[in-house]
Amino acid sequence: MMQDIFGQTTTLTAGPALESWNQTQLAFLSHGAATPGHLGDTLSAAPDFALGQAVKGMFYVLLGRKELLQTASDALASARQAAQATPVTGREAHFIEALARWLEGNPRRALTHFEAILAVDPADVLAMKLDHATRFILGDAKGMRQMIETVKPAYGIDHAGRGYLMGCHAFALEETGDYSRAQSMGREGMLITPNDAWGLHAVAHVYDMTADAAGGIAWLTGRENAWAHCNNFRYHVWWHKALMHLDLGQYDVVFDLYDAEIRAEKTDDYRDIANATSLLMRLELDGHDVRDRWEELAEISAARTTDGCLIFADLHYLLALIGGQRDTEIHTLLGRLHSDAQANTTGLHAAMADPGVAAATGLEAFGEADFVKAFTHLARARQHFHHAGGSHAQRDIFERLTIDSGIRAGYLDQAEVILLDRTHRRNGHEDGYAAARRNLIEKGRAAAGLSLSMRAQ
Repeated sequence: MMQDIFGQTTTLTAGPALESWNQTQLAFLSHGAATPGHLGDTLSAAPDFALGQAVKGMFYVLLGRKELLQTASDALASARQAAQATPVTGREAHFIEALARWLEGNPRRALTHFEAILAVDPADVLAMKLDHATRFILGDAKGMRQMIETVKPAYGIDHAGRGYLMGCHAFALEETGDYSRAQSMGREGMLITPNDAWGLHAVAHVYDMTADAAGGIAWLTGRENAWAHCNNFRYHVWWHKALMHLDLGQYDVVFDLYDAEIRAEKTDDYRDIANATSLLMRLELDGHDVRDRWEELAEISAARTTDGCLIFADLHYLLALIGGQRDTEIHTLLGRLHSDAQANTTGLHAAMADPGVAAATGLEAFGEADFVKAFTHLARARQHFHHAGGSHAQRDIFERLTIDSGIRAGYLDQAEVILLDRTHRRNGHEDGYAAARRNLIEKGRAAAGLSLSMRAQ
């Protein structure tokens, strides 16, 4: 049997299929736009390559779109058929079964198969990256870090995936609050693999969580080649840059980045919708008119009300529908969320139930200016919001909406507690949003005739 570029045994023989498979893996690790093309070339040359079919299915599942689940199911069927025709390794069988568990709506069970692969060979970079991606979607930051730190000793200086592993480690460190190590790890990893946009963006997260927007802009500026080659992930890196300018009050730059980069292409990928809706909502919370930018997002999201693939996606579709004032579609999405929560037949449904329903109810109430109801439900959802997946930076829009709801409802003490907790998670670093809301709370107390000393009594 042959080995791939990472030293893994493969059923492929030397030639175009193996070359394309190596390129597929390298592109996937760097979030390259060329990934599907390389995988297509692999499967054209070797249609009975079971692992390639399983990975194709995983790629489609991770896109979080209901209409693509059939394509993923077809890939699973092709993988199983190929495995019956040609014996596969235990490793390949685990990839196939991981896809099956994902398609059942139980990504946590898929993790057991990635873990089994890594238990045999911790240097399996493909299993590591798919495990990392799955835990990210599940909001399992601690598990992400534990997995990376368990396998990391197997990545010697000659391992072709070492830099990408370090990028994943940097992100896991940041999401678990170890900001100094995250920054050094991400920077070191990029010296090895300069095209690792994930590692670059992990360092950008550190700047966000340490309220150093100017430092973050300096980090990203001049490194555009590190994400220019990416798939839609490049829009997400531009989104990070826009957040930094937003924190500095450079709103014209934010709008320019939104139009020229973040929504340069009007895609319907849920991650792109998340970038756009969360940025527009931040702008509106800061008092800026986003004009008609909600309309195209609401039009796309109106077609997604029955998807039910990921609660993270649903909540951002809901933001778009609220921004576009699509009442009918808002009610349709909320009704479907309640149905999924009550069914609770899969691991993904569990997130619909908690924090999904409470969060969605709070968002709807915010859109209707019922800030008491909005705060009550968003504060309840906040306790388990990490189950919605995504990063601290991505979930921060819901944190901001919770705090703003509390302030507008007159729940100044409660809003302050959440604001202080938000700052505490940033190791005491206060960003522009926190400073502005702290001032609002102080003004609210002054208007009510309360001094800080009176409140302390």
